[in-house]
Amino acid sequence: MRIPTLRVMLSLALLASALRLRAADDAELAPAIERGRVLFGANCALCHGATGDGVKGLYPPLAGSDWLAQHRSGAIRAVINGLKEDIVVNGQPFQGQMPPIMLDDAQAADVLTFVVNSWGNAGGRLTADHVAAVRATAEFKTFAQLKAAGDYIGLPPAPAGFAIRELVRLNDFACRLASDGKGGKLYILGVNGSVWRFDPATGNLKQILWPRDFVGLKPLEFQTLGMVLDAQGRLWFTVNQRVPAEPLVMNEAGIFRTTAFDADGDPVAPRAWLRASYPWGIGPYNHGLSDIRFGPDGLLYVSSGSRTDSGEAGDLPHLGKMGEVDITAVMWRLDPKSESPKIEIISRGIRNAYSFNWDGEGHLFTVSNGPDAHAPEEMDFITPPRPGEPPEHHGFPYQFGDASADTKWYPHTPAGPAGVKFILPVLNLGPAGLMAGQPTSTFNAHSSPTGLTWLDGRWPDSLRNQFLVGRLGSFLAGPGPDEEHGFDVLRMKMSRRADGRWTAETHTFLAPLGRPIDIHIAGQDTLYVLEYTRPTTLRSRVGWLPGRILELKVTGK
Repeated sequence: MRIPTLRVMLSLALLASALRLRAADDAELAPAIERGRVLFGANCALCHGATGDGVKGLYPPLAGSDWLAQHRSGAIRAVINGLKEDIVVNGQPFQGQMPPIMLDDAQAADVLTFVVNSWGNAGGRLTADHVAAVRATAEFKTFAQLKAAGDYIGLPPAPAGFAIRELVRLNDFACRLASDGKGGKLYILGVNGSVWRFDPATGNLKQILWPRDFVGLKPLEFQTLGMVLDAQGRLWFTVNQRVPAEPLVMNEAGIFRTTAFDADGDPVAPRAWLRASYPWGIGPYNHGLSDIRFGPDGLLYVSSGSRTDSGEAGDLPHLGKMGEVDITAVMWRLDPKSESPKIEIISRGIRNAYSFNWDGEGHLFTVSNGPDAHAPEEMDFITPPRPGEPPEHHGFPYQFGDASADTKWYPHTPAGPAGVKFILPVLNLGPAGLMAGQPTSTFNAHSSPTGLTWLDGRWPDSLRNQFLVGRLGSFLAGPGPDEEHGFDVLRMKMSRRADGRWTAETHTFLAPLGRPIDIHIAGQDTLYVLEYTRPTTLRSRVGWLPGRILELKVTGK
């Protein structure tokens, strides 16, 4: 028997070691991809899309990306330090404007491992060591430095007649608040199906629902964007779940409500009450179902946002090229007592009403995010149709803001349907929220209006019988290279002209804020403002961490 030489023995040892490492990598790859999938949904899908397709000319695609294949270190740097330079992806130029993401070395490695193993990319695995090596050469050389740069700012100045304090810091991204409005238990909705109960009296924050509790939905594949508490103490939710299917990826939109109470009296066991589906939105524009509220008539109202930016067909066959469908870019009304609810469309042409509410006389208003073109964001007055009449049309995707029906915001903007009169948005008279200092319908472009709340006659004179509206803040600068708007709460005093059009006198109420996403009345003298995250400007270029809830309490009337 021939005795192996030392060289052969070393070669065999190295091969065995390599095989052991490969086996370890294979065993760790699947968990890393799954962890990365969760992180991608929370941190990246908003811009790059749930299917990694990006937005042409705006957010680069990650699906089948040649740049990603050729620039692994550059991809790491983009995640941990932001992307500021121009790049070309699959032959298309993109101007870098990505902020750093608040992920530690292991998390950044996982999210990139998910990306490079998805959507036709080449595969492989990135590790925390890979990320640490790149981070050492970046602007923020440790995760601790990046985190410190994105920490909570101080409280904004309190409005006259109010005291302000930080109520609670959150450990997840939250989008809605709900309560009985009397200052007791506060329910906090996370964007991925988690719900917390906060007790203002004790400061106790307790999670009561997890994504797995939404029976029939796949955790990490759905979002919850709306929540309301009914008179029976049940929570109702709007949900949107991406369902990979052939030939089209679908959005399964629906409404869930809780069906039981736990030992502490908190609502639990959410179950589907209504389901509807349509092709998943183009790029990141699957706005889906968002706000849900009970109207003065006792019926349930729901906002169903657009699946496009501006009615475009898109260029990805698996996402559908049909523009809007019958139940998108509209407002729904439903009978909450029905066990087989039917969707009634009460208005059309509403791009993405993230929030809506009624004034003291029962008039319904929505606030909507506008398109990527530099059109104003809208506040619209909604008149539900009489029986047998068609719903009014508010212009999307044919007309935006102040523009006439002849204005083409995009080359693909079609002419409006023959014989259809568009209802103009609320005219903002300022002084806040204007474009170019002129009356605007209704807010600065890209300011992203969010939570809409009506304050009745019980509040101080400065707020009495007015709306408060949060503005999440710019994701895009413009119009103009350095302009950004939002990161604030505005107050709006409404008036109606003789011709029936509504106007608003608008003032800044609270600023600056870390992307305020909801405003909630918590008693006759208390308001809660939910901050989605922490940066208070687009220019800060600091990544996102979960936000907090601020309390504003009246000190005198």
